[in-house]
Amino acid sequence: MNNTTVIIGAGISGLLLARGLAARGAEVVVLEKSRGYGGRMATKRVGEASFDSGAQFFTVRDPEFAAVVADWQANGWVKAWPDSPHRRLVGVPAMTAVPKALAEGLTILREHKVTAARRHTCGCWELEIENQGLISAERLLFTCPVPQALAVLAAGEFTLPSTVGPALAELTYHPCLALLVSLAGPSAVPPEGIAFTEGPVRWLADNVKKGLAQTAPAAVTVQASAVFSAQHYGRPEAEIAALLLPVVERWLGAPVVSTTLHRWKFSEPKATHTERCVWLPELGLGFAGDAFGGPKIEGAAVSALALTQAVTPHLQPAR
Repeated sequence: MNNTTVIIGAGISGLLLARGLAARGAEVVVLEKSRGYGGRMATKRVGEASFDSGAQFFTVRDPEFAAVVADWQANGWVKAWPDSPHRRLVGVPAMTAVPKALAEGLTILREHKVTAARRHTCGCWELEIENQGLISAERLLFTCPVPQALAVLAAGEFTLPSTVGPALAELTYHPCLALLVSLAGPSAVPPEGIAFTEGPVRWLADNVKKGLAQTAPAAVTVQASAVFSAQHYGRPEAEIAALLLPVVERWLGAPVVSTTLHRWKFSEPKATHTERCVWLPELGLGFAGDAFGGPKIEGAAVSALALTQAVTPHLQPAR
């Protein structure tokens, strides 16, 4: 039988899971629908400016994750947020640095969008890849947002057991609109950024003061609140910018040169599954991500670590 383990999603969960299973002798292939990897640990270049457009930082509380992050720090992949009184960590030189480092040595097929997953009587999975044909695997592990995973299974006419299906179907996500603002001069945003507790804006940070290497004078990430993002998700960029810029104008401190909008459809889970991961060994099927371990980077990571431990006893040595 094909001994390949296929992981769908090359975010932090998928990459940690792939590295963990590969280190245990598994033949692992990661499928990612986009051109890059890292999921919400994303950095976007706009002209001379660089922006962390998704996750702005991460924190560490879980002991197992702390051990992982200690290795990241030793390798120079992360550091403390400059001039921040909070225990925040950021990628070096940007948030995307961590997934880029984790991806090295892994088999990752980018721009491979899985459209359907079928379970055959032989006990293997057959995956239909948009414009790429078919891939088969013994184990299928989803680390993409749960609604996307369920859509792939439904397209393959696979019905999850009643013991897990309804709970997974209840996992939904908040969207987030991220407005990336280039300025003609330095901003007035504090070096540690600003977290808002009410109103249309959730987060404001100057990526230059944060330490991203670039030549632009200021590159400000404006993340909208979950409520605002849901209400205005489909509106044109110009209209969204017109609504958000006046709210943060006092902190910009310089004329706006340009704006770029990034839409995160699955930004943060509204609720978390009762388990850190779901593993169905009789089906060779698993699920991990921030909807299981908890929101944010740490939750996604601890979920991946949990699924790695669950799958390991079921692996066969790589040939």
